[in-house]
Amino acid sequence: MVMIFADPEVAAALDAATTVAAMRDALLAAHAGRLVAPPRAAAPLGGGRMVLTAGHLTGQWYGFRSYDTFGHPEGEQVVVLHDGRTGAVRAVAVGAELGSRRTGGLGGVAVDTLARPDAATVGVIGSGAQAWTQVWAAAAARPLREVTVHSRSAARREAFAARVRAELGVPARAVATPADAVARRDVVVLATTSPTPVVRAADLAPGTHVNAVGFKQRDRAEFGTDLLDAADVLVTDSPAQAAAYDPPMLAALPPYAGRLRDLGAVLAGAVPGRTAADQITVFCSTGLAGTEVFLLDRLAQVGAAAV
Repeated sequence: MVMIFADPEVAAALDAATTVAAMRDALLAAHAGRLVAPPRAAAPLGGGRMVLTAGHLTGQWYGFRSYDTFGHPEGEQVVVLHDGRTGAVRAVAVGAELGSRRTGGLGGVAVDTLARPDAATVGVIGSGAQAWTQVWAAAAARPLREVTVHSRSAARREAFAARVRAELGVPARAVATPADAVARRDVVVLATTSPTPVVRAADLAPGTHVNAVGFKQRDRAEFGTDLLDAADVLVTDSPAQAAAYDPPMLAALPPYAGRLRDLGAVLAGAVPGRTAADQITVFCSTGLAGTEVFLLDRLAQVGAAAV
């Protein structure tokens, strides 16, 4: 029987620790060549696009995620998991929650891998779903002492801080400027739709780790090349996807492309990550293909065990 998951079921079954662990396993599988994860494909349809990401965990399963860019407020993503031996559909997830948690989980792995071991403060620019899951996952990677948040809407940033306090039990406060949000923070999250930089590298303290989740392409980026210049370690979850952006991703352009490391390779010990406490590390999240299906497989296992 096909298992169907909507957002409420996803939220109830996938906690942060489970999600981060699944994304760690996915990154290691991709590095080892067991997770086949090509860059996303898109079909222009006039007024919008249908976008597809797909993955294959060899010998176990394959599947895809689809979403559109038509801008409908009720637009939903679909993730489908097939049994790799029979081709049968094992599970389907409908809604935004699985993809949002997947992205947060990848960010949580980046924090756990690249942030200083004593990192305890987070500064967030942005107050939407992506900003939330980044903090949610970071709290599973490090025992957080405080979160500061800035976004353009005072009401939304106040609500975000209140949610952090209520759901994560972490002291949190809204602040008036982006610089206030990131000053003296151990971890910084950039999760906006701003096409222009929202933070300056000069605002970051030595030793800061940055998760960049929002726009990151040439002529459309929430951070400038000053952040890339300041980074001692520059990492992405999918070098293939980083190279496939159109227009190009900033970190995939010369002179940065040669410095861009694979997070899975860092996890596996094949390339170094942070090697000193005062280094600035930057994770450019691209969304490794197949990770939504990887997480749906983990969710299906949790669901089957609960039956």
